[in-house]
Amino acid sequence: MSELLKNIDARTRLAGTNKLEILLFSLGTDLRTGREETFGINVFKVREVMRTPQITAAPDMPNAVKGMVSLRGILVPVVDLADFVGMQTENHREIMIVTEYNGHTQGFLVQSVDTILRLDWAKMRVPPEMLMANLGGLVTAVTELQDGRLVMMLDVERILSETAKYDDDMIFNQIQPLGKEGLTILYADDSSVARGQIERTLNALGIRGISSMNGRQAWEELQKVANYADATGRKISDLVQLILTDIEMPEMDGYILTKNIKSDPRFAEIPVLMHSSLSSMSNQQLGKSVGVDEYVPKFEAQRLAETLTRLLLNQAPTAQD
Repeated sequence: MSELLKNIDARTRLAGTNKLEILLFSLGTDLRTGREETFGINVFKVREVMRTPQITAAPDMPNAVKGMVSLRGILVPVVDLADFVGMQTENHREIMIVTEYNGHTQGFLVQSVDTILRLDWAKMRVPPEMLMANLGGLVTAVTELQDGRLVMMLDVERILSETAKYDDDMIFNQIQPLGKEGLTILYADDSSVARGQIERTLNALGIRGISSMNGRQAWEELQKVANYADATGRKISDLVQLILTDIEMPEMDGYILTKNIKSDPRFAEIPVLMHSSLSSMSNQQLGKSVGVDEYVPKFEAQRLAETLTRLLLNQAPTAQD
């Protein structure tokens, strides 16, 4: 099954073109609706697809976490996605998608995998509110296939947050206020969990945030800011001091958003900080290639706060950066 994931270099070259490839999979037939839905996950986050190995149960884990498996000497938590999204199924899920993001490896149990689909982020739409409500806000984007099937992208950041508990209050309590008033950043992320964590970090720092659900919304908001600055005779950098963006977002991804910002001289003085669960060196280099000023992995609130502080106060980077 890992044959699906060959030619990673070719897929990496998709970055910056507003395109992506997603692995399609099913969680089985939902007994409540009689439907078998199709879900998707970005191939960048998939390490391999395999038959489910023996799972060892572990105490004090969330219900959807079935236990741990050993993969080449590394213990990996296993999440049953059907249980996580609240589906009622009879099928035993014999396929495991091994994912890696934010420096964490985890297995997702699924009923079956279909194929890898290449498409434009512009074809990924923000899900309607009713669909988001039915799945508890776990869907970040949807697209329709030529055969009429609807593909739903799951919020993997939320899955990681709720199964691994990386949003402990102590992390945010340790962040020190910036000590400078009147600062505003605009941030874009399609994950409600990620937006919440960003907002908590900004609140701890004493910074105002302008929230966007994807790159297109962020770009439209920046146009409004630029028009207002022009109408009032002010500099854009007086209104927004930094832009924080995710990579994976429907309609316009973070690479294209950054390209747009960096090619527009009106925003020349505003740094762009990329904030993503795609934290490999290749993804960081791709961010730098489109003009990103710095890159911070998700679920590292203290590091995010330190980087924001340095960029907003125009401090020199430390050796570890």
